[in-house]
Amino acid sequence: MSKFVFVTGGVVSSLGKGITVASLGMLLKSRGLKVSVLKLDPYLNMDPGNMSPLQHGEVFVTEDGGQCDLDLGHYERFIDTNLTKKSNVSTGQIYWSILSQERRGEFNGGTVQVIPHVTNDIKSRIHAVAEDSGADVILVEIGGTVGDIESLPFLEAIRQMRNELERDSCLYVHVTLIPYIAAAQELKTKPTQHSVKELRSIGIRPDVIVCRSEQEVTADLRSKIALFCDIDEEAVIPNTDVGSIYEVPLCFAETRLDEIVLEKLNLTAGEADLQQWSDLVASIKGLKRSIRIGIVGKYVTLPDSYLSVAESLRHAGFSQGTQVELRWIEAEDLEKGGYGPLHDLDGILVPGGFGSRGVEGKIMAAKYARENKIPYFGISLGMQCAVIEFARNVAKLENAGSVEFGPVQHPVISFRPGQPEITGLGGTMRLGAYPCQIQAGTLSMEAYGETLVQERHRHRYELNHDYLDVLVKAGMRVAGTSPDGELTEIIELTDHPWFVGTLFQPEFKSRPTKPHPLFAHFVAAILGTC
Repeated sequence: MSKFVFVTGGVVSSLGKGITVASLGMLLKSRGLKVSVLKLDPYLNMDPGNMSPLQHGEVFVTEDGGQCDLDLGHYERFIDTNLTKKSNVSTGQIYWSILSQERRGEFNGGTVQVIPHVTNDIKSRIHAVAEDSGADVILVEIGGTVGDIESLPFLEAIRQMRNELERDSCLYVHVTLIPYIAAAQELKTKPTQHSVKELRSIGIRPDVIVCRSEQEVTADLRSKIALFCDIDEEAVIPNTDVGSIYEVPLCFAETRLDEIVLEKLNLTAGEADLQQWSDLVASIKGLKRSIRIGIVGKYVTLPDSYLSVAESLRHAGFSQGTQVELRWIEAEDLEKGGYGPLHDLDGILVPGGFGSRGVEGKIMAAKYARENKIPYFGISLGMQCAVIEFARNVAKLENAGSVEFGPVQHPVISFRPGQPEITGLGGTMRLGAYPCQIQAGTLSMEAYGETLVQERHRHRYELNHDYLDVLVKAGMRVAGTSPDGELTEIIELTDHPWFVGTLFQPEFKSRPTKPHPLFAHFVAAILGTC
């Protein structure tokens, strides 16, 4: 039987529940336990796929094509486990399922209510992840904060689970804020007290409180929180700001968070093997050199929109003793003001996206990198922009473009053959893992070192093979294709030191201790070591 750890948040959002869950999962896995994770999101959208990244950050894609919350990226990177679309559940999914059942008459004319129908659906989805994964411990993060009206059904569901299971099968972790008041020069525990009081009024008594703070939470403060919140003092866990998120698991290990969880769940596990993670953190702290990589996009005002890209670049830097300094460049600024923001960069990356806003700026970035022999990495739309730029300025296909942005004379980016007609948002995309055949004698083969790989996709448009011969003759190289050769997955330029574009999004498979091969090769090209 799986054990369950439920993680809630209080006071304010964005406290780092996702990092807390990921770090705890990593510690438990380091002890030999099998761990899986589930994120419950209170919003009414079916998934984040149609939500603006400026509101919700990036859309993370799982192997099976789930469009998920960015926290799933943290889980996968820390725990090094591929999750599925079942690991992210929204209120929209739950109500859609229940109302569909009601319309089919499956409730036999009964009144459909939050309790028991909604809460039962929530619990069934939690148990489904446990059954599918066979994990020893299921970590469940409840999005939002205690007190949000949207979160109440989820909180009620996890309250019921402790009554339905053995008492040592469920554990509640509450992540809360200990704000520092500069005028008083002290940390304040009152917001935490009120947050726990709100949680207890719902019927949930936290077993562990994780205290997010800018400054050290002293023993006296921990004792005060334990007294007012009625928990063990050792179960008040400080989580002070650190230089890198990858330090958090080691900080938790020092405060015995994983040991406390095991004790309260009555679980036996081996000693934690943290050597690889300790080496990672030591290497991060000891980085001696740095490079500047510009990320050219249209959501750069919220860097979380490209979270996996940023972390993948950092992973690649860690493996080569290099600090990657990220420059966030608004694509529309290039359209308005020219190439100035690109002048002192060591590398340029154009990430994925949708829509026409900023596209010409991304095309300008690809042109600048091509003409100035600067290492360039184009991902999904970034690859498409590179193809458009090459078609216009090298292959001399005047007015080349993508059908995504309207009628065009030379649609070098178009729909794939036989693609269904678009009837709604998202329904016609390639989503999830697809195989890619790597071609010999390419930079991509040098990076991967293998001929067949699986990579995750999230896009609707493809390179139009009607123009492939013209592009190849002009100096573009096809470095990766679908196994049948019908779809181009990777392009390179033959007369450039490192210019690579991928239709898939490799950032979703990078890990801090195992950087993605293409990101590692990109950074190595900048350093001149590949």
